[in-house]
Amino acid sequence: MHDESRALSAASESADGGLHRRHTEAVVARALTESRVVIVNGARQAGKTTLSRLVLPDAHWVSLDSQAVLDACIADPAGFLEAYPKPLVIDEFQRAGDALVRAIKLEVDRDRSRGQYMLTGSSRFLTVATISESLAGRAQMVDLWPYTQGEADELGTGADGLLRRLLTGNERIARQIAGPAVTRADYFSRLCRGGYPEVNELPPSARGRWFQSYLRTIVGRDVPEIARGRHLGELPRLIGVLAARSGQELVIEHVARETGIERTVLSRNYLPLLETIYLTKTLPAWSRNLTSRAIKHPKAFIVDSGLAAHLLGADPQALADPTSPVRGPLVESFAVGELVRQASLLDEPEASLYHYRTRDQTEVDVVAETTDGRVVAFEIKASSTVGMNAFRSLVKLRESLDSTGGRFVAGVVLYLGDDALPAGDRLAALPLSHLWRPGDLAEQP
Repeated sequence: MHDESRALSAASESADGGLHRRHTEAVVARALTESRVVIVNGARQAGKTTLSRLVLPDAHWVSLDSQAVLDACIADPAGFLEAYPKPLVIDEFQRAGDALVRAIKLEVDRDRSRGQYMLTGSSRFLTVATISESLAGRAQMVDLWPYTQGEADELGTGADGLLRRLLTGNERIARQIAGPAVTRADYFSRLCRGGYPEVNELPPSARGRWFQSYLRTIVGRDVPEIARGRHLGELPRLIGVLAARSGQELVIEHVARETGIERTVLSRNYLPLLETIYLTKTLPAWSRNLTSRAIKHPKAFIVDSGLAAHLLGADPQALADPTSPVRGPLVESFAVGELVRQASLLDEPEASLYHYRTRDQTEVDVVAETTDGRVVAFEIKASSTVGMNAFRSLVKLRESLDSTGGRFVAGVVLYLGDDALPAGDRLAALPLSHLWRPGDLAEQP
């Protein structure tokens, strides 16, 4: 049986027997009313199969993880499509390659009705250079990431909305949001659990084996399908190095030296490949031409904090140690992962995520910028208290934008304490849990 089908009954079911609802459901449902084809890409085991069944419960569903089905599709893609009623969900569609994409293109050019096909895949398949035909103008693409914390906790549609509320101005920046206290131990437990649906249902003692198997599947099966002919034996070492450097600037020369992989091979092949299969995420450097001193290296993160913690041999008990060298980077990875998921759900305004650093050590962990120029910036601290020094870089960024006609909306320090604290003009310290707690639970001032 297909991997994610096996997870359907165990990993994606809530305690009452229902399926975990995903914020992406609404995005996909709308896209199906607007486009002939909707492509849902995401990491293996992120829940794409479950999502397709939630959005299109009555659609016909086929998986190309079945070798017999795959063989039939490759042998006669057009005949394969004609054999099934619409709407049709094709799971792991990238396995059939270019021929299936061209057959779908021809089909939807003959019949221009919307919502005909939902395609799910474990890679950004249509960005791969070997694909000769795209579905431009015919398809919408949607990213599906592992669970947000709000999805894992089943907090409903109001959860996971801090970025949206800040960018749209619908948030009193330092307001306190009601809810049970989240302890440092709770934060570390969430971090090490991560967001893959199946891991959320496993006891901590079984998670390490799951992550090991997951990486073997990706390196041994998924990568060779889209990277045929490359020397891929170095990938496990590279993934480990990237985990150790999570949250640091990605200096290709340093990674090349640690892994023994040539610089050009890293930059042209390996690093883009890991993003293509949703294993890593890079935040480009951001400057808006505020200063010519801006440093241009991106930052790289393992997409899932649980996987990153596994790669670094970290557990909640180890992270509770004040001397833990990986606690800060992993807390940053955890928060960045939640912001990446929130940014992917934005419609108006759309926002891109960056990091910011200058040679005078003005450094901001995450800068979210909308298409119309609004900016919300985040510093992420693995501490239970926060002082004014934590706002130094946010203040400099605010002043720079204000002086050049920019649109600085808010600067937030996310930390592991309990209180929402104002810190001056458009600045506040907020508990990390504000990332996912529903905004409509706010206590009245």
